[in-house]
Amino acid sequence: MALPAIEPYPMPGPDQLPGPRVPWRADPDRAVLLVHDLQNHFLRAFTPDTSPLSDLLANTARLLGWARAHGVPVVYSHQRGGQSAAERGLQLDFWGPGLPADAHAEGMPEQVAPQAGETLLTKWKYSAFARTDLAERLAAAGRDQLVLAGVYAHIGVMMTAADAWSHDVQAFVVGDAVADFSEQHHRDALRWAADKCAVVVSTDRLTEGK
Repeated sequence: MALPAIEPYPMPGPDQLPGPRVPWRADPDRAVLLVHDLQNHFLRAFTPDTSPLSDLLANTARLLGWARAHGVPVVYSHQRGGQSAAERGLQLDFWGPGLPADAHAEGMPEQVAPQAGETLLTKWKYSAFARTDLAERLAAAGRDQLVLAGVYAHIGVMMTAADAWSHDVQAFVVGDAVADFSEQHHRDALRWAADKCAVVVSTDRLTEGK
């Protein structure tokens, strides 16, 4: 299955995000920001210069500004192009060969691109914890919160939030800094995460410490 062509849809506003079940608050001294799979290959499925893509990029850039200003470590997950069938594993059955071996497809838009010293984590499965050292990096840094932005909400973002919970790491899914195949997929993913494993928060609320 190839990636779908994603029709524009409105990014949910703060009053449209599901409320929390738990009283967690993101703390810059405890958090790591994970920018999840914001590669050109995945973003080309969206219509340029329209919501949700335009809001996704703008809000992720704001989160990066917050993280860099507050000393919050930034980790980028990305998938490598040109993977072999063995490297793809079961993803080959569900999604085909994945990214081509192409620098542009593997790359990220300039406004959300990594800066020197930030971590680029090669990702192999839906969850950024699977077959990576993300959990060990968090522990070594003394961090027990993970702020999530990126694509796609109902696949890798949701699975990574669930895995964070399994590692006793508090996950914060930034509801207006993720995007998905459709508005319904987006809303369903946020509701599931809020019900099961994470706090869903807006960019405004997280960056302003509310």
